[in-house]
Amino acid sequence: MAMSNEPVNEPANEPAPPEGSGGAETLHWLAAARSGEAAAFGKLYERVAPALFTWAELRVRPEQRGQIDPGDVVQEVWLRAWRALDGFDPETTPFRPWIFRIAKNVLLEAFRSLARVSRQGAAAGSSTRLFALENMPDSATAISRRVARDEGLAAFAAQVRELPEEDRKLVVFCGLEALPHKEVAERMELSVEAVTKRWQRLRARLAQHGLPGELLV
Repeated sequence: MAMSNEPVNEPANEPAPPEGSGGAETLHWLAAARSGEAAAFGKLYERVAPALFTWAELRVRPEQRGQIDPGDVVQEVWLRAWRALDGFDPETTPFRPWIFRIAKNVLLEAFRSLARVSRQGAAAGSSTRLFALENMPDSATAISRRVARDEGLAAFAAQVRELPEEDRKLVVFCGLEALPHKEVAERMELSVEAVTKRWQRLRARLAQHGLPGELLV
């Protein structure tokens, strides 16, 4: 495994879990959502939606946009998370990483569908062929539309695209997905200390340009 050549003085601590991952307010909205209140779930989801939309913006290639719209990804993940909510345990997994697990499955299925269409030589349709988005709650639609119109998110995604590849990975893994630094270190073949310090420095540089609220952890 490759290791960073950067000097390490003391082990750096990982950041605290993102807001809404297990506090009293989160548990309040979670209990209400589990009782059937979709609006309560929307209160939880709107905290991670900006990061999720930005993540989809960075993952979906320009040539795929006609079939996979990041706003549709936000809505599809909302629906699947809502259906799977009874299986979510905030004591073992923060809400944000749990949402991103679902999002990864959503995109993986979409990419596979596009590949299958390509192999069959058929013309690709709109994103609604991949995501039905039927009977979507108003709160899910409102959240999707709000993040899609957010110029700050669009500007931030454009800025991240200009970063070197390793920095882009740090933004996605550490900032958006909120993965443990140990897992990020294994993926990037770096030490945990190097990942932590590099991310702290990169996040500070990005903050100088003005980050949308609650976008990165």
